[in-house]
Amino acid sequence: LGCLALLLPPPGAAEFSPSLDSDFTFTLPAGRKECFYQPMRKEASLELEYQVLDGAGLDVDFHLLSPKGETLVFDERKSDGVHTVETEDGDYMFCFDNTFSTISEKVIFFELILDNMGEDGQDEEDWKKYVTGTDLLDMKLEDILESINSVKARLSKSVQIQTLLRAFEARDRNIQESNFDRVNFWSMVNLGVMVVVSAVQVYMLKSLFEDKRKSRT
Repeated sequence: LGCLALLLPPPGAAEFSPSLDSDFTFTLPAGRKECFYQPMRKEASLELEYQVLDGAGLDVDFHLLSPKGETLVFDERKSDGVHTVETEDGDYMFCFDNTFSTISEKVIFFELILDNMGEDGQDEEDWKKYVTGTDLLDMKLEDILESINSVKARLSKSVQIQTLLRAFEARDRNIQESNFDRVNFWSMVNLGVMVVVSAVQVYMLKSLFEDKRKSRT
């Protein structure tokens, strides 16, 4: 059971750089289960999206547990999913389970989007220090801040969409390559069968003519 933590991990766990939007791709071996931890604040929002990019069946079991150990989400043998939960203080755990597969490993992509984590509020407090005395300006600092926040939100959404599109492209490419290998394999099998059948037919025809010659003599 492998365990990692995102953003603010417990001691001894792998650490991700602080970010409100994180994505990760990893390989889950057959018969294994991998779990990750995400520290959250009260009244924040955790959105998690995952996709199985490669592996037989393109399916995996998914669990999302609250800091109290309660099961919030359970997906059984699914290829993708999107889940959003309102959070409280504590570490949320989500796991990808491939123990039902004894042969095939899975390549899994997931993305975390954290909202209302308190950083934007601090930025607004910093901007308020410069609001006094700006009534004579054509555009107030509040308007500038609103425009910047709007651009920031749109850029973040664009980055998220591009990341998801890359994940879809990777999964579709893996499916096409698998189909390509399967078509080549069965084509070679059909070719081999045709060669064998042709050889048998030639042998049978040849043997028929040889029998007639022997009977005449």
